[in-house]
Formats: sequence, structure tokens, C-alpha cells
Amino acid sequence: MLFRNRTFVMFSSLVTFILYVAAQLSNHTPTRTNYSQPAQPLTGPGGQEYLHEDVVMFDFASQPEGYWLFEPAKPQPAAAPVVVFIHGYGGYNPMIYGAWIRHLVRKGNIVIYPRYQKNMLSPSPEHFAENVSIAIKDALAELKKPGHITALDSGLVFVGHSYGGVVAADLAVNHEQYEVPKPEAMFLCAPGSGSFKGGRLDDYSGMPADIKLLMVVNENDWVVGDELAVKLFEETKHLKHRNLLRQVGDDYGSPAIEAHHNQTYALDTVFDSGARNYTSKRALKIGRTDAVDYYCYWKLCDALLHFTRTGENEHIAFGGTPEQLYMGRWSDGTPVRPLEFFEEN
Repeated sequence: MLFRNRTFVMFSSLVTFILYVAAQLSNHTPTRTNYSQPAQPLTGPGGQEYLHEDVVMFDFASQPEGYWLFEPAKPQPAAAPVVVFIHGYGGYNPMIYGAWIRHLVRKGNIVIYPRYQKNMLSPSPEHFAENVSIAIKDALAELKKPGHITALDSGLVFVGHSYGGVVAADLAVNHEQYEVPKPEAMFLCAPGSGSFKGGRLDDYSGMPADIKLLMVVNENDWVVGDELAVKLFEETKHLKHRNLLRQVGDDYGSPAIEAHHNQTYALDTVFDSGARNYTSKRALKIGRTDAVDYYCYWKLCDALLHFTRTGENEHIAFGGTPEQLYMGRWSDGTPVRPLEFFEEN
């Protein structure tokens, strides 16, 4: 009987201790994993100041050299500058980058989104740039027809992700050969081709010196790494404006800020073309719009567009300034890890 009483006392003490710990944990201040990511800023590059309420989408993408057009609406402008958005390998469904496309268009841009692939196997990468060049020329011709917004002759900018960065760089160097307008600026996000080499140039030193080149790579990019971006950076020292940045992860809050190859994915299923392949299926699983979009890609791209077209926001687009590298603050006020700036060798 004495043994049973002692057991009961020990058991009661254990229960009391567990209840005490549980109570303390429930009253404990929130852990840092409860801090949320910074929201989209209200103003400035990457922010919510939109000129237009809606986007009109036109589908001319039935063939590999086809394209989609996105034009601002409500109100509809008479004319607008053009962004050519060149997707990564297999990304011929505009929903993958849809939120970014919507952001660009509502800011007042016409977006041309070339398809350049029939499927994941065809055509070979050597034909990507040619298909994009056809799409650009056809899209610009289409924009001259009634029912479209007139494309401005100045302010053309290429945005390229992954293999799209390879294509954009080729078109910039060889724009005369491809008979496309020379871009005034390029924003290349995780540019590279992985194990594929088709479409890559041996040397990029022929890039026109007046092109503004801004590139971002990712800390944990195991797909293409930063090899091509570094090569481009080193071989374009003659450019007056060129920067290479690295976006880094930060797990201070929840969800954590990641830094993988496909950080540019920002889904908008309104723009879903219906195409399903490895790329689109993966985008549906991992694509999200978050602080990396607002404070890295969208902010930098907006600033590059402004600087290219108006001369404003150079300090956000270039220079390794605090404004360029700033990635917002967690909900408790702690700064998100800033972008890293590649210095000249």
C-alpha cells in the first residue's frame, strides 16, 4: 500500500509538472517563427501604386514562335512602352509568372511573352533565340493594328529568367542579325542553361555599351548556379551600367524567405494557358508571391524601367546602395537579409 501511494504521488507530481510547463509555454511570447514576411510596399518601385486596374490578354501562341500579349486597361492608354518577358525552360504558360506580368502591365507596360518552345523536347535550344525574335517582330506588327495599344519606339526592356536570360543576352548581342530592336536595358534573373549549352555565346563582349544590365542570382540555386551570370558580368565591363546581385535566404520568420532557382515564379491562374508539363506542375507546387518578389524582382525591375525611361531611381536600380539591397522588414521590425552586391575584380 505504501508503494502504491508513493507511485500515485510521483504520478501526480509528474502531471502537475507537465501542466505547469504547458501553461508556461502557452503564455510565452511568440517565437521568431511567428514573425511574418514584409508585405508589398504601398508606394515606390515594387509597390501598389498602379496606373491601371485591369489587364487584357491576347493569345497568339499556338506555334513555338508564337506569343502572348498583355496590355493595360481601365483606363486604356493610347501608347505604352514594351517589356519582352522571356520565360525559363518549359515555362510556356504565362500563369507561372502571372502575378509579375500583371504587376508590370498595371504599372503601364505592354508585355510581350514569347513562347519559343513547342514542348519540353522541341525545338532544341539553338532555335530558342530565333523563335523569340520572330515572336517579337510579329508582336510589334500586331500592336500596330486597330484594337491594340500603340507600342512606344523607346524604352524597350528585356526580362529573362533562367534559359530566358541566355536568350535575352544572345538577342542583345546579335540584335542586328535577328532584326529585332536593341533593348535599352535587360533584367536577367538566375540566367543560365544548366547542362544545356545551346544558345550560349562564347563571348559577350560584343554587347552594346549603352545597354543597362542588371542581374540577380540566388544563394541556393542548384539548377544553373551563377556561372553564366558571372561570365556575363566579367565580359561586359565596357557597359556603363551593369550590376550583379545575389538574393539570399532568411529563416528568421515564417514562411521563411527562400533563395532557390525559381524564386521568380508568381502564379496568376487567370493567365493559365492550359499547358501542363514538368515546369508548370512544379510552379503550381512552389510558386508564390512574397517578399522576394516585392523587394527584389519587382522592385529592381520597376527601378530599372524608371531609370531607363525617365532617369529616375538610378540609386535603386544600380550602385549597391542601401535602397537597392533593401529587402524589407519582418513584422517585428527586424531587417530581412539584404541582397549581396558583387564588387568589381
